Amino acid sequence: MAASTARDTDAIHVAVAAMGPGPLTEAALQRHVAPLFSRVRAAFRDRVYLANHSLGRPLDAVDDDVREGTASWFTRMGDAWDAWSTEMAAYRGRLAQLLHAPRADCVVPKTSAGQGLRAILNTYDVIPRVVATRGEFDSLDVILREYALRGRIALTFVEPRGEGQFDTADILRAIGGGTDLVVLSQVIFSTGQRLADLPDIVVATHRAGGRLLLDVYHALGVFPVDVTALDVDFAVGGSYKYLRGGPGACYLYLHPRHLDGSLRTLDTGWFAKRDPFAYVRPDPPQYATGGDAFLESTPPVLPLYQARAGQIFTLNMGVDRTRAHSLGMQQRLTGLLRERGFAVRGGTDDRGAFVVVVDDRAEAWTRQLDDAGIVTDARGRYLRLCPDILTSEAELAAAADALAAIGP
Repeated sequence: MAASTARDTDAIHVAVAAMGPGPLTEAALQRHVAPLFSRVRAAFRDRVYLANHSLGRPLDAVDDDVREGTASWFTRMGDAWDAWSTEMAAYRGRLAQLLHAPRADCVVPKTSAGQGLRAILNTYDVIPRVVATRGEFDSLDVILREYALRGRIALTFVEPRGEGQFDTADILRAIGGGTDLVVLSQVIFSTGQRLADLPDIVVATHRAGGRLLLDVYHALGVFPVDVTALDVDFAVGGSYKYLRGGPGACYLYLHPRHLDGSLRTLDTGWFAKRDPFAYVRPDPPQYATGGDAFLESTPPVLPLYQARAGQIFTLNMGVDRTRAHSLGMQQRLTGLLRERGFAVRGGTDDRGAFVVVVDDRAEAWTRQLDDAGIVTDARGRYLRLCPDILTSEAELAAAADALAAIGP
């Protein structure tokens, strides 16, 4: 590890440790943790950032980490692959910890969640029956629709009930009709609904002879995710949001039962070979063992460095403690908004990390709030506001006042 990286990692350890055990407080976070984010805080010092559910705020250490990755290129050229491969292994190991995966090679680096989905869809040699909800994010939804349009999958969508909520009974009914693959989000990106009864859904999927792919993009880092306990077959996600790692640093998780060589994908490449740098070409190709067989062609390496600080920070903070703080902030924000007459959801265990205000004017409100210095976003009728560990009580009040000035 480079000297600058060691210093950055130590700074994260020291800052989090200085807060001591127990619940997170605004005073402790501002004193010890906020300095780790000095660059983004300076850039947004005159604005309230409540779009943490969209693009997470980066640590200052990201700059040093990415520079380390490029430094290997400048100074070692082709030999940089030694350092880059080490970083890939560390990236996979940290994600395995966060996911509670049984081993690091269950986690395969991908550039997008959609890339992970395609890799799984392309393991089927006959047209698979796929069940998904209408609530999947566009990165998966577009792929599913295109595959269905071209006759590559037989797709069944589960529709939401009132106010965009999905009911377990509807999902189980769709699975009972026969399925090969179920694609579900643990947290629905538009409404913040945390999908209930996942263990029951996984059991039903397996009983029907299918496999389940879980999108944990809006879950990992928000609350504890245990892919082993859930017994999901696959999971996809990324670092763009709560892991504070920006775009391109995504992953596919595969349960060990699918890593015995029996599951093969068309989405492959030379890095999936048994010995990619030996340049031998047996026919048929001989693939690496375990999850390495799901690597593809030359991987992007800088996103691995880009994601490092956020992963280390999340592991140090502890997801349980971060979750408790998030729920408290959401509860304060929902209280402030309800006092001002808004229909709002958030702050309960059946939700993700953001609060939603439900109104037909949500998208217009986003633009008006931006003019007032409050950064949010909207998905249809759902205005999304997400406080994080850098958000202050004063900022929550400012956001509630700004929204009250333009609605309800």
